Amino acid sequence: MSISDGRGGRERLVVIGGDAAGMSAASQARRLRGPGELEIVVFERGHFTSFSACGIPYWVGGEVPDRDRLIARTAEEHRGRDIDLRMRTEVTEIDPAGRRVRARDVDSGAESWTPYDKLVIATGARPVRPDLPGVDARGVHGVQTLDDGQALLDTLARTRGRRAVVVGAGYIGVEMAEALINRGFEVTVVNRGKEPMSTLDPDMGRLVHRAMEGLGITMVNDAEVTEVLTGGDGRVRAVATADAEYPADLVVLGIGVRPETGLARAAGLPLGARGGLLTDLAMRVRGHEDIWAGGDCVEVLNLVSGQEQYIPLGTHANKHGQVIGTNAGGGYATFPGVVGTAVSKVCDLEIGRTGLREKDARRVGLRFETVTVESTSRAGYYPGAAPMTVKMLAETRTGRLLGVQIVGREGAAKRVDVAAVALTAQMTVEQMTALDLGYAPPFSPVWDPVLVAARKATAKVRDV
Repeated sequence: MSISDGRGGRERLVVIGGDAAGMSAASQARRLRGPGELEIVVFERGHFTSFSACGIPYWVGGEVPDRDRLIARTAEEHRGRDIDLRMRTEVTEIDPAGRRVRARDVDSGAESWTPYDKLVIATGARPVRPDLPGVDARGVHGVQTLDDGQALLDTLARTRGRRAVVVGAGYIGVEMAEALINRGFEVTVVNRGKEPMSTLDPDMGRLVHRAMEGLGITMVNDAEVTEVLTGGDGRVRAVATADAEYPADLVVLGIGVRPETGLARAAGLPLGARGGLLTDLAMRVRGHEDIWAGGDCVEVLNLVSGQEQYIPLGTHANKHGQVIGTNAGGGYATFPGVVGTAVSKVCDLEIGRTGLREKDARRVGLRFETVTVESTSRAGYYPGAAPMTVKMLAETRTGRLLGVQIVGREGAAKRVDVAAVALTAQMTVEQMTALDLGYAPPFSPVWDPVLVAARKATAKVRDV
């Protein structure tokens, strides 16, 4: 084991993790400081860097034709910017007192210590893999990295049967169910919640449930998987719950992710209630002057609830990286927090949400009113007008907007951005009714569905 040095007086920035947050931080730091001033070393344990994990279901489903479309920047491109990117190298220990990290070459097993002046932790998240009998059988797949996506595609090509079970009905589970339908599989989704998409309130999740069944997906709600059953060849043959067995030639785990913070925990760095690293506004790890963290391994401030929350999204990761790279490069930037905006789709059904759900508002002690409106994506008389459901939460008495959920066809999901801006600005629903939104029959009714919901919420809050 050796300790590397020989920096010639330069500062060294070490980054753990070569995807969205890590490479955004490294690239931004390099923009601010040249190689003669700052050495940048990035450790990435996988085969790929700067890739879109969000795009994997669309690659698996065939909408994205090949893997390379999901890679924003290759390792060679990063190295061309004087970033020492070490692929297939896993950091196994952080020593904050000694200001160094220990790394292991994944292929050779060789280990070495690398000192740092500044450290960025961007270790991401790991898929939830339940501790169940048979969960490691052949034919059971998690989907988090490009390697995972390729392994799943290889299995799809080899599998003769056409029955697939998806465990979990969050974003990944729903998107993977659609991808498998597109590949010609019979798909069953086993979900322990009352409705799919737990990021929505159950009444809005029910709309997603109906749409999934309309695609031919079998939904099994209120059911928890107890075992993955295998055949004599060691391959998966079924998924069992307490009440039934569901035949499967293939199983995809879509239960969600947890922050990958084992290194941080072992190093004694501060973690939140959900296991994510805690940082200040500059994305600096609390209590550690020269350590930053960002991406799916951190918890962030929810600007609506005022509490820390774990929201693993690529949009946040890239912003975290920009902030971290600016600060590590000698500049100044902050990340104030999020309002929890996300969009998804099931074939032509679009789903958007931002802010708090009913149970989120109750948990933090907020009193609120809810309204739900049915509208259309365009003027009702214009060809292609499609139904849209908008649910809005507003704080009792003050009328402050607390959250919006939208389910509908084309043109529905991105309308949630209007609500996201209103939440960030802490607008009331009455203030929203005066927003000067764009109108023409091909794009919206005279009163946009979000504004119709705001008008209804305003009236309801006044009546309390």
